[in-house]
Amino acid sequence: MEQNNQFLGTERIGKLMKQYAVPCIISLLVGALYNIVDQIFIANASYLGSYGNAANTVVFPLTVVALAIAVMIGDGCCAFVSISLGKKEVHTAKQSVGNSVVMMIISSVILTAIYLIFSEQIIAMFGGTVNEETFRHSKEYFFYISLGIPFYMFGQAMNPIIRADGNPKFAMLSTLAGAVINIILDPVFIFVFRWGMMGAAVATVIGQVVTAVLAIWYLVNMKIIKPGKGEYRLNRSVCGKTLVLGITSFLSQISLVAAMAAINNMLRKYGAMDSIFGQEQFAQIPMAVVGIVMKFFQIVISIVVGMAAGCIPIVGFNMGAGKKLRVRELFTKLLASEAAVGAVAFILVEFFPQQLINIFGAANESVYYTEFAIKAFRTYLCMMILACVNKACFIFLQAMGKAAASTALSMIREVVFGVGFALLLPVFFGLDGVLYSMPVSDLLTFIVAVFLIIRTYKELKTKGENA
Repeated sequence: MEQNNQFLGTERIGKLMKQYAVPCIISLLVGALYNIVDQIFIANASYLGSYGNAANTVVFPLTVVALAIAVMIGDGCCAFVSISLGKKEVHTAKQSVGNSVVMMIISSVILTAIYLIFSEQIIAMFGGTVNEETFRHSKEYFFYISLGIPFYMFGQAMNPIIRADGNPKFAMLSTLAGAVINIILDPVFIFVFRWGMMGAAVATVIGQVVTAVLAIWYLVNMKIIKPGKGEYRLNRSVCGKTLVLGITSFLSQISLVAAMAAINNMLRKYGAMDSIFGQEQFAQIPMAVVGIVMKFFQIVISIVVGMAAGCIPIVGFNMGAGKKLRVRELFTKLLASEAAVGAVAFILVEFFPQQLINIFGAANESVYYTEFAIKAFRTYLCMMILACVNKACFIFLQAMGKAAASTALSMIREVVFGVGFALLLPVFFGLDGVLYSMPVSDLLTFIVAVFLIIRTYKELKTKGENA
């Protein structure tokens, strides 16, 4: 059993990064494509258009709530398992997996019940009342998406656990299978059957069911950390340690929800004061556009998080084994790679915003839609390089077992700055203030992150290094 994971402490860092990060990146990108593909097909359906786009933007953060809980359990379990295996504590690792499965099932059922019971109130909280047509589309889409929450959460939570078991390729393929089905069914349900928002949601849920079924199959066929019957019994200590290690993943996602709630409501409020977007027929445009910009950001962040999260088993094992120099080398390569991804994204948003917005049905919309979209891409995402480095720092600290520092940095970025500036800047700059909130938050967070990066390098010096 030990031979299955000891290579994490001896194999070249660059090779390990490629082996673990690439499947993780693909898994997260594919997971992100569920909502993005829905939005692309919705945007290009003339009978849905920007109203459907706005509805998708309203519901998107509500799926992120489910994702936040799932990754807290899954990433926490992945980090706990990796550290435990580095210490050769296999039984503890198995307990974490069994307890995580139980926690994700219970939490997913509770969240689904909340969504179905309070759907209208929740949609209103996220700006769905911008106009009657948007509200109608939002309710329809949200109902069917809610039915798939247990499958979505199970598949997403099992993904990092499968990676921790040493099979990142299966984690990738299980997510890819669901997404491919979604991509095939979306145009059939939306354009052929003309099921509208219901069609987009049902296609998504079917894909999520497939991913969940594959995850269940893997759970009963695990190689290293397959839990026995007794290891599914909830243990307060094991649950607590698992959730603490995953809290950063939770906060990074749930704070995005808080930020989007603030942003959507500010767009609704200050859009109503705008001479153009204050008109009923254009009221949904700012929300639809910012939702599209956030989808592009989600694609980039999926790559960034995939790189960092893919390295969690490597970091955790080497920290558990006391191999600090290897962890330091990995940190250096990761930061450089994340900055490179951010640089490519920056070039795309600054020089090719028209091409990006065309993917989301701009040809069917007014000139006001296109003009605001170009401005939103160039302004909202102008600090992409810093945003990528910040996100890598959050996750790496989490993988090292430094939950407090990771959580603090994540909270500063997503809640203090992300929500704070989204509420404050529009007071002074109107609708443009919403767009300024993102780059200002990323710049200030980077200043804090630099201090943590320097401190981490100092801690990973040769003192205490095990061979």
